[in-house]
Amino acid sequence: MNNIPWNIKIGILFQERLDLANFVRNEPLFAELGNVRMIVKANLVTYRGPTMVTNTLHAAALLFKEAGDWDWFINLSASDYPLLTQDDLLHTLSSIPRHLNFIEHTSDIGWKEDQRAKPVIIDPALYSVNKSDVFWVTEKRSVPTAYKLFTGSAWMMLSRQFVEYMLWGWDNLPRIVLMYYANFLSSPEGYFHTVICNAEEFRNTTVNHDLHFISWDNPPKQHPHFLTAEHYWSMVESNAPFGRKFGRNEPLLDKIDTELLGRNADGYVPGMWFSHANPNITKPYSFVKNNH
Repeated sequence: MNNIPWNIKIGILFQERLDLANFVRNEPLFAELGNVRMIVKANLVTYRGPTMVTNTLHAAALLFKEAGDWDWFINLSASDYPLLTQDDLLHTLSSIPRHLNFIEHTSDIGWKEDQRAKPVIIDPALYSVNKSDVFWVTEKRSVPTAYKLFTGSAWMMLSRQFVEYMLWGWDNLPRIVLMYYANFLSSPEGYFHTVICNAEEFRNTTVNHDLHFISWDNPPKQHPHFLTAEHYWSMVESNAPFGRKFGRNEPLLDKIDTELLGRNADGYVPGMWFSHANPNITKPYSFVKNNH
């Protein structure tokens, strides 16, 4: 879609959101379980901009308001796909302390100091209804001294306790760091990491892993390869619960459905999660389409 005018892109995205909203509203399985939510009022998101962080926080806030009791917040994209069944994932997580945060991180920011931390960028989605790319300010800035910068994977599984801290910020650190990362390129790869590693209450709750199998390009590991059949066994042997990224209609997804998830083309992944979620349901559902 790179060569399509912005007004046409927005029209396409708007129609996609309508289709998704109708699917969530009309799918019988979602209606029975009542555990699927969609953010109706969409906000603009700029690739590599801080609006990726603000929308993640928005989704987390809605979880606290509407989703009842939960233990972890997992952020995924449309290019991610599960490599484990929900039963397997729930079984594994049931034996893990609930306060742990799975977030790949390092304090060695290397080249990112000069290319991301010191340049100042502006995300137009913070103030404009028209979508456009980030732009750079001429002046540069020094790195902060009140806290240490960290970087890592944009994909993570955060504990309920830490997400609550991010939203309430009772010692103000999340807000202070958010103001800094509002002008930081690719802020999802640094904001959460910097907060958790500088917060005394949470710095010892991290597990340095993003729970994803990703095949990266050569250093500096900026662009993941699209996964294909040649990655299958490496992906399986990684024991990661998620993989990324997958292209649309990638045949490998069918292989994962058949061999790893036990899912057929017209149904959901079977398992005890369904009956445990609502033991009063006796009618089987097979209406959820496998839309790659």
